[in-house]
Amino acid sequence: MIRPICKDEAFLAQKAEIAVPNDLPVAQDLLDTLQHHRAGCVGVAANMIGVNKRIIAFEQDGSYMVMFNPEIVRKAGPYDAEEGCLSLVGTRPAKRWHSIKVRWQNEQFQVRVKNFTGWTAQIIQHELDHCEGILI
Repeated sequence: MIRPICKDEAFLAQKAEIAVPNDLPVAQDLLDTLQHHRAGCVGVAANMIGVNKRIIAFEQDGSYMVMFNPEIVRKAGPYDAEEGCLSLVGTRPAKRWHSIKVRWQNEQFQVRVKNFTGWTAQIIQHELDHCEGILI
């Protein structure tokens, strides 16, 4: 289901709770909402659709990926970026890393670990900031 984008900064500033298997429908809502906004959006976190859980969805090489309970376990190559967000007006500066190693759970809640670089790494970092209650 396409969900409305949350713009309540007090809600968005809350740290997200751990996702569990009962939260699987949220992932589908994230994907539906991301596809609906694909012209101006490359990633969404669950709190952006009003659900305070550690779930993100993002575009990667023409397809979409969902992560449950993602966390960065290694990062390298800091740089300054300028980012926008569907939940906020305008663009803002952000500190990002060129290369990150992420540990997360897939839709079967199996643990996965992978390195991401460049644009995809930046998208993941933005969405993980949402999970931590950090607004750019």
